[in-house]
Amino acid sequence: MGQPESLNWKLANTEETLAAGALLAGGLTPFDRPVLVGLVGPLGAGKTTLARGLLQALGVKDRVKSPSYTLVEPYQTDFGPVYHLDLYRLADPGELEFLGLSDFLDEPGLTLVEWPEKAPLLMRRMDCIVSLDYSGEERTAVLTGPGERGKTLLARLPLSPGD
Repeated sequence: MGQPESLNWKLANTEETLAAGALLAGGLTPFDRPVLVGLVGPLGAGKTTLARGLLQALGVKDRVKSPSYTLVEPYQTDFGPVYHLDLYRLADPGELEFLGLSDFLDEPGLTLVEWPEKAPLLMRRMDCIVSLDYSGEERTAVLTGPGERGKTLLARLPLSPGD
């Protein structure tokens, strides 16, 4: 069986969204090179919740909050640095230079980007894109791996969070 083009996960509630983040963390480690993951979806779809589950699975004990006002929250994990970006309030993609992205995008580590579509140049570099949506409490997560690295990542993940 070949590598999947995408994974479609049904997430019944917040707990399953956190668990999906933990599964994704397991597929991403170790960070032996830069890894970029885009979190796409409408407000309230669970982007920050999934990021929280991922960061907690990597051993982050601090409170994980949305970086919507700070734009970037750095974390240190046993696997290396993780940068959590929220570009929702980004007015112009040129503002990314002020965040110091060039300091960490080319170094081993993980960069999680909420609203990556606000920065087309960054979007093109994504190893994995998680598209979240919701209907009531139930959420869906569609994971795609645009390049070879992304396809390798998808092959390491279960077909559904319950597998």
